[in-house]
Amino acid sequence: MRHRVDHRKLSRTASHRKALLRNLITSLFQHERIETTVAKAKEARRLGERMITFAKRGDVAARRQVARFVHGDDVVRKLFDTVAPWYAERNGGYTRIIKVGRRLGDAGETALLELVKSPELKDRLRKEAEEAAKAAKAAAKAGGKVAKPGKGEAAAKGEGAKGEGSVAAEAPKKERAPRPARGEKFGKKGVPMATKPTTRGRQRGKSGD
Repeated sequence: MRHRVDHRKLSRTASHRKALLRNLITSLFQHERIETTVAKAKEARRLGERMITFAKRGDVAARRQVARFVHGDDVVRKLFDTVAPWYAERNGGYTRIIKVGRRLGDAGETALLELVKSPELKDRLRKEAEEAAKAAKAAAKAGGKVAKPGKGEAAAKGEGAKGEGSVAAEAPKKERAPRPARGEKFGKKGVPMATKPTTRGRQRGKSGD
């Protein structure tokens, strides 16, 4: 008997469970289909359909309520502008759960949680996707047709570049400062510093040689 049983705890704390459901519902609206365990799918379906009901209202208060739970402004915008109009004439039943078997490892029962789409909606979305693909292909072709210079123009450009290079070659080159000889050191102003006598020479000087 389910006396006062409201939801599945999913073996998590309250904060962890809320974060999990928020991520699942955000991914559902972003990708329109997710794969998870059956227990998680049933819990996410309750909240996901509630978010769609808020989006069908479409007012500012509903948008704020959804934005408190769903991650990302782009996902909230898609929910209100794209997903909610799909169910304008549908009262509930916005999602479906399809069991797909057990996963390897822990043999957990998995399922697909997806948004319900009518055949008419699927045909319209497919046509829109095809038209968008054709428009993108035509734009890519139009952008790719750039006038290429002919051989004569390329040769003229090459000659012009060579001519400019010859003028640049005639310009006087800056003379590099001479490198110091091995063992010779320069001071701050480029004046060579006196070489220090070797240790053997200092010893000879002390001994009087």
